[in-house]
Amino acid sequence: MTRQSAEYPLDYTKGKETATDYVRDMADRTRDQLKETAEGAQEMVGKVAEQAREYGEKAQEAAKEFKPFVEKSMKEQPMATLAGAAVIGFLLGALWKK
Repeated sequence: MTRQSAEYPLDYTKGKETATDYVRDMADRTRDQLKETAEGAQEMVGKVAEQAREYGEKAQEAAKEFKPFVEKSMKEQPMATLAGAAVIGFLLGALWKK
């Protein structure tokens, strides 16, 4: 039978606890990083939503100001107004496609 030397004890529980502690520590750090990332993403989504709302309000205001011009143009020059609308639609479609 082999004799146990003082340099190499057969108690392996210390290594197991160290590995378990290491894995727990890594899990805690990963959880914290994911939490920070989620908070940052949520903040960014909030900012984007606010900007979209502002742009929507500006577009509504522009449409309200533009409406009388279009109505007057439709009465005086309906074909030219229709052609202008077609050009604007074509341009928006080309921009949207990109």
